[in-house]
Amino acid sequence: MKQVFYWSLVAALAGLLFGFDTVVISGADKKLQTLWDSSNGFHGGVVMAMALWGTVVGAIFGGIPTQRLGRKKTLLWVGVFYTVSAVGSALANDPITFALFRFMGGLGVGTSTIAAPAYISEIAPAKSRGRLVGLYQFSLVLGILLAFISNYLLSGISENDWRWMMGIEAFPAILYTLLCFGIPQSPRWLITQNKIDQARAIYKKIDPTASFETLIAEIGRASC
Repeated sequence: MKQVFYWSLVAALAGLLFGFDTVVISGADKKLQTLWDSSNGFHGGVVMAMALWGTVVGAIFGGIPTQRLGRKKTLLWVGVFYTVSAVGSALANDPITFALFRFMGGLGVGTSTIAAPAYISEIAPAKSRGRLVGLYQFSLVLGILLAFISNYLLSGISENDWRWMMGIEAFPAILYTLLCFGIPQSPRWLITQNKIDQARAIYKKIDPTASFETLIAEIGRASC
């Protein structure tokens, strides 16, 4: 059970980055508008909102890589998107480049809302599934809180403090990506890919007393 909790916690960190990424830009809001002399419409609808547009797209189409690549690989790519978005946003020298990198981060946010809960629900035993899936929601709120704290601590450290605000997300994003290498694929997804032996080995680690054949039968009925 400790192993399953750890795997679930790693996947739930995508939610922490979700919350952090969504809120962290608030600390750079007025500074970016002044720096680039953007109109209210362009600043609000493009510079500030581009991550939200990416989130919408990611949420709509995130199920495609989640199913084709698997939950684990999708979560890995989510981490890559978060990392590149954070670094790119911090180094951007114009609003268009900044917006494009923010959109990329939004894609990661939207996709994580599909892949992370799906992964956790598929590796969690039935008796603890609700509690473990709830880790994602808890991490999301924690990420929001950490973003506000981070912005407060970094505000005023230099003329380009907004770059630090945007770029600091790269550190937890890199850590999350590396941790994703250590989690297994979802046994349910492996079964749908006809990788039965791999699925059985992982499922036995999750719940040694559970019937693997029953799981296969359940998935078979669900696919009918």
